[in-house]
Amino acid sequence: MDIDVDALLRALPRRISDIPERLATRDPQHVLLIEDGRRLNAAELLQAVDKTARQLAELGVKGGDRVMIVSENCIAQVVLMFAAAKLDAWCVLTNARLSASEVDAIRDHAKPRVVAFTVEASKDAANHAERLNAAPGADAWHFVVDASVTPEPVHTDPARQCAALIYTTGTTGAPKGVMLSHRNVLFIAAISSTLRRVTHEDVVYAVLPITHVYGLASVCLGSLYAGATLRLAPRFAPDAVRHALAEENISIFQGVPAMHAKLVEHVQTSNQPWRAPALRFAYSGGSPLDPALKARVEALYKVPLHNGYGMTESSPTIAQTMLDAPRGDCAAGHPIPGIELRFVGMDGVDVPSGEVGELWVRGPNVMLGYYRNDAQTRVTVTEDGWLRTGDLARLEADGALVIAGRSKELIIRSGFNVYPAEVENVLNAHPGVLQSAVIGRTVEGNEEVVAFVELLPSVHALPDDIVEWCAARLAPYKRPAEIRVLAALPAASTGKVLKHKLRDEL
Repeated sequence: MDIDVDALLRALPRRISDIPERLATRDPQHVLLIEDGRRLNAAELLQAVDKTARQLAELGVKGGDRVMIVSENCIAQVVLMFAAAKLDAWCVLTNARLSASEVDAIRDHAKPRVVAFTVEASKDAANHAERLNAAPGADAWHFVVDASVTPEPVHTDPARQCAALIYTTGTTGAPKGVMLSHRNVLFIAAISSTLRRVTHEDVVYAVLPITHVYGLASVCLGSLYAGATLRLAPRFAPDAVRHALAEENISIFQGVPAMHAKLVEHVQTSNQPWRAPALRFAYSGGSPLDPALKARVEALYKVPLHNGYGMTESSPTIAQTMLDAPRGDCAAGHPIPGIELRFVGMDGVDVPSGEVGELWVRGPNVMLGYYRNDAQTRVTVTEDGWLRTGDLARLEADGALVIAGRSKELIIRSGFNVYPAEVENVLNAHPGVLQSAVIGRTVEGNEEVVAFVELLPSVHALPDDIVEWCAARLAPYKRPAEIRVLAALPAASTGKVLKHKLRDEL
């Protein structure tokens, strides 16, 4: 699809909070947000945003302040986000399922004026509110105020004003606050919804956490930018997804690979009927997709499973497969319009076309930087705007992006490069394995491959043939020296496997 990127950028709203106003003007009665027992049309959403903005202002919120929203996907969360943006405050989107220490660490670093807890929609948010002695506010949320904090400067330019401050889980385990501008997330909202041809007739199942950039920019803002309806779900439950696809006219379902894997397993073991009469397309992102899972999902869904690649620092999308050109492989698709790519070797020089190098990205999706961490920002973004992703990648002959893995996760075994994703693909293809994660372990003068696997619920012990399975499909230097079975791989709220926790196990 040809997109005039300059025209698209010129047409973007100034702030994300302009989206409800546009929708209310266009079709005030169109339903935009659905929870289990509640729905809001465009006029009601705008009214709720205006009311909540006034409440936040009464609590002292002004431009440049941080408003921390501790929540799971719900109407109150979306309203609070737009209301904070309307005041030119930064939204610090925080998953209520984080531990007390994790929530407190984000609060201590971001120094928000107000912390809002969506107590009605999330038991975990209610627990945090009680722990921090939050005061009752509006019906759906409670709050804590810190009058001592200092606001950041406000910029009229949407490319410089921060819209969302998102703390990444990070592959190292050390969270960083990623500052995304209004232009960053609106660019991705517009590009992703245009490429996917999202319209006001679509109903999008929004279970990816809005506290994560995929759920925020692509699912939430992308859908609303196009006027679609968001069916909000606070957390992933396979039976709830199955029921929604069958009965609620869901036309778009986006998830991480683990969600798709668990939904397929649930349908196969529960003997529940599968119906998805309105499903138009499904997308996978957030972590690598393997061919075996893609085949199982497509056999059940009866539509292609599209793939994409991105990261928090790029708001998040860098590449995605195109609606009219579904792929048989698991490449991440073509780079989205409006961005540039480089593939850089260890020596800092661009590698020849088609070879693996560290992926660098430049475009309207690149973050403002890490909050209160100029040194890390300078390491990650060059002076001329290139984002060093830390991922190893190459381009196929047809221009599609293939991710080989994290540069820091590369295993060098007896002088040979071992990309964990390649080993994981082989393990995940085994009929007894739900998902796997591969890391390197240092041994004297070398590295060896260690695999962690999560088995299907119906499999109770490591299959006897799994070593032979790997031997038949992997070169000797790529084969795991050890395979450990875990009841569940450690994962973030999005389903992304946290490999730093597996390293701790070693």
